[in-house]
Amino acid sequence: MTTVTKGLVFHEEGHKYTLDGKRTTSVTTILSGGIPKPFLVPWAARRAAEYAIANPGASLDEIRTAPDRERDTAGIRGTAVHDIAERIIHGAPVDVPEELYPYVDGYVRFLDAFRVEPVLVEKTVAHRGMGYAGRFDAIVRLPGLNGSDPVMVDLKTSNGVYRETKAQCAAYSCADFYVEPDDPATELALPVIQASYVAHITPEGTELHPLARDRAELLEHFEIFKHAHAIYRFGLAKHKVLDPIPYPAIEFEEAS
Repeated sequence: MTTVTKGLVFHEEGHKYTLDGKRTTSVTTILSGGIPKPFLVPWAARRAAEYAIANPGASLDEIRTAPDRERDTAGIRGTAVHDIAERIIHGAPVDVPEELYPYVDGYVRFLDAFRVEPVLVEKTVAHRGMGYAGRFDAIVRLPGLNGSDPVMVDLKTSNGVYRETKAQCAAYSCADFYVEPDDPATELALPVIQASYVAHITPEGTELHPLARDRAELLEHFEIFKHAHAIYRFGLAKHKVLDPIPYPAIEFEEAS
């Protein structure tokens, strides 16, 4: 007999979510399928061409997969920076690899400059009605910007800050509940998020970009997420063009 784990669980392996034992779609998966990213194709083509020029003896497969390798390397670095950032914001000691020191140094300076006060860090959330789950980076207070109001901050180590992050933060902020990893069955209420930001962590430093400047704008971004969710679901459905309608029976008069 299979035992179903009640509650919301984040599975590190495969980066997936289950709610009461059933697979739940992630916020990032919905956004990937619901918001077009037209820049990805020319980016991949450019990276492949650059690799081919820099490596004249490369095989076709090496050239073709060069953008994937670059993306995966960036993903590994981003995960490492996120893990270190989570410990730092709680004041825990960390060992920083030399290659990540510029990222971490800038992040620490950002925390000090904006007097960041953590409220909730790296929690898993879900929305039962819409059937999604996700894991946000941090809910914090920024006394110099938003006083005591809780705000959502997403950490990015990518080359840029992209528009879908607005919808991503809104989805986390408007989720039904969050859970603690050691008690996935207890649904806890999120604080009412009043604004959202991206902390863009780069080797040159960390910059704070506003996404939703107030609660009203955050709810507008959630509407965008709802539309992306509908497009994502449409893409999953087995929609097809139906068979043609038969011509109606028509009696033709013989020509006189």
